Amino acid sequence: MEQSTKKAALVTGGSRGIGRAVVETLARGGYDVVLTWNSNRTAADEAVTDLSSRGYQVRAVRADLSASDSVEETVKELAQEGLFNVVVNNASAGTEIGPIVDTELDEWNKAITINATAPFLLIKHLAPSMPQGSSIINISSLNTLLPQPGIAEYCAGKSALEALTQVAAKELAAKDITVNAIRPGVTDTDGQQEANPDPELRQQLAQMTPMGRLGRPEDIAKVAAFLAGPESRWVTGQMITASGGL
Repeated sequence: MEQSTKKAALVTGGSRGIGRAVVETLARGGYDVVLTWNSNRTAADEAVTDLSSRGYQVRAVRADLSASDSVEETVKELAQEGLFNVVVNNASAGTEIGPIVDTELDEWNKAITINATAPFLLIKHLAPSMPQGSSIINISSLNTLLPQPGIAEYCAGKSALEALTQVAAKELAAKDITVNAIRPGVTDTDGQQEANPDPELRQQLAQMTPMGRLGRPEDIAKVAAFLAGPESRWVTGQMITASGGL
């Protein structure tokens, strides 16, 4: 990605995993980055300290994206920080395993809110002030193509996010704002390790991937950097699968 000058990026859920890798990649590309976090302040502080020590401009803002009221308030605060050239909707929830008949409504609502409603509100409130040539990048999931039993709320939320991506791309095209989504495959993050603590299971997942390994957070971050950069200006409304061949 080419060096950027005085550009700003917002990355939700940017303290760990894929979000953390996206924050670092954009910061290295010259962006001033604001990352949001909710439950893990330690990880957010560590990310800011690490990247700031290397000369990058990174700040952390706490944001509970499980309720629309908190998103509205966060957007008001972020609007005072200036304009964002890149918005990455990465925050996610809903991978707790359980069949539909055992899924509580509040679990469903939380997953839909974080995976779909929060990105909708962020686009709604930030897009009008984003400069021409900006980019919105939504982190979806391969589970929209390969839905698995036990994560109905996650699959539904990410599917809604992809529909939102396509509609927003058409609506914002006149402003030269691109809107795309990335579908990561199984990615070796701390969250993935928590969901699948069995090393043998993770090895099986790696063997299922044609490239013979799990994805790395930086694999997805590089795709995000491409979508944020000038080389991808003719790409919008697309779902980019980054899954090692799955």
